Amino acid sequence: MVVSVKVIPKSSRVLVEKSGDGLKVHLTKPACDGLANKQLIELLADFFKVKKYDIRIIRGEKTRQKVVDVHV
Repeated sequence: MVVSVKVIPKSSRVLVEKSGDGLKVHLTKPACDGLANKQLIELLADFFKVKKYDIRIIRGEKTRQKVVDVHV
């Protein structure tokens, strides 16, 4: 399943919410050294109830707008 994700790093809370066709994800980690991407994968693994290695960022590794592949 391919999901469009908008990421908001350095937020005061951790939250996943549906937004239109995709997801809007608030992260507490900053967007440097891949910390936000790592937290995003952990959070989406919990959200979709899959293992972390079943989630892969296809596009947007260094942007806030990402396309994520979730193998369910």
